[in-house]
Amino acid sequence: MLKRTFAAGFIAALALAAPVLPAYAETAATRTAEIAGLSKSRLAKLVSVFRSDVDEGRIPGVVLLVARNGETALFEAIGFRDRAAAAAGANAPMAKDAIFRLYSMTKPFASVAAMLLVEDGKLTLADPVSKYFPQLASLQVAVPKQDAEGKTTYTLVPADRPMTVQDLLRHTSGIVYSNNTPNQHVKDAYLKEGVDWRDVTPAEQIERLSKVPLAHQPGTVWEYSLSTDVLGRVVEAASGMSLSAFLGERLFGPLKMTDTAFLVPKAKVARLAQPFATDKETGKPITLLDVTVPQKNDAGGAGSAATAGDYARFLQMLLNGGQLDGVRVLSRATVAYMTADHLDTIKPSIPTLQPGYGFGLGFAVRKGAGVNNTIGSAGEYNWGGAAGTGFWVDPKEQLFAVMMTQTVPGPAQRFDRALFRHAVYQAIVD
Repeated sequence: MLKRTFAAGFIAALALAAPVLPAYAETAATRTAEIAGLSKSRLAKLVSVFRSDVDEGRIPGVVLLVARNGETALFEAIGFRDRAAAAAGANAPMAKDAIFRLYSMTKPFASVAAMLLVEDGKLTLADPVSKYFPQLASLQVAVPKQDAEGKTTYTLVPADRPMTVQDLLRHTSGIVYSNNTPNQHVKDAYLKEGVDWRDVTPAEQIERLSKVPLAHQPGTVWEYSLSTDVLGRVVEAASGMSLSAFLGERLFGPLKMTDTAFLVPKAKVARLAQPFATDKETGKPITLLDVTVPQKNDAGGAGSAATAGDYARFLQMLLNGGQLDGVRVLSRATVAYMTADHLDTIKPSIPTLQPGYGFGLGFAVRKGAGVNNTIGSAGEYNWGGAAGTGFWVDPKEQLFAVMMTQTVPGPAQRFDRALFRHAVYQAIVD
């Protein structure tokens, strides 16, 4: 599907030279884009490509938001909030205030929650996780070994050291996602014990993790994982509050992120963006997390929902060094520490972490302008969600961008994010 006319459409769009508006018809939006150092006509190329994506049925709808130098240069809602409802005759256009399931874009929230407690003096990054959950004190590690015939066997050995809060933040704990890990012994153990982030209470989640081995010695390998969900449990233990209540009090409330939560209330359900009914590649029904009913736990790795505008306030706070509109959430030093690379020579075990990137405390962190096959600056940090959401922050360019849609994981989603990134950077004119 990726070799279709999409790439050709992008190239054609980038070839457009005529401005969207006559030179004399300067609008507030045009002035804002110019203040931000972004070309309004070049940003229009981006909108044109994603509008074609909707017309061709690749995505149901999307909200795009780009800001630079403290100015919102682009904020567009394209397509349908609910394509099935629209096909049935309902009025369901995409709206700027549409609410999206964030999945892993929840992880930066949980990471900030942990760092707020570090600033409060209620935990340290060197704390062993077993300080809060003694059940996790004596975990073993499943070490793979190949015999002469190429068959992999596993030996259980004691962990060299306890996993720490820092390990949870940077995904070096040895905990994994069962659907991604190459460690078959751990995968089987997770499935047997029911280790997951869904349909388990906080106590059940920790108890089940205490019965399975780690995939790696703590601090030695990066593997994307349930670590942030466990981090959420640590936040709850250290604060005495549920993760959603803590975030509401310390992050969402102060930043006026009024539509961000782990539960979409009945009054807002009509604003929830929906995917296509079925996956066009597989023909299977698309089922996303039901954020309209209470979950058994506040999943710090995947459980929240938000609007693009709310997430933009969160990112602007980070770009500002921890404060927004006179409200300080984190210190400038804490934000700089979170968005620095914490891996150094630690290598990833799976390709979720892209070439040229390390990982900080909740974000992938770009180590240089080159290496990766997408444009960016050293020090840029980003992440995305499994249902089509994504963001990046570029401190060098004083820029951030948010893309919100509801799709299924796969190559097309990654291509959309890369496309969005290149189209934003080509609009920089100062």
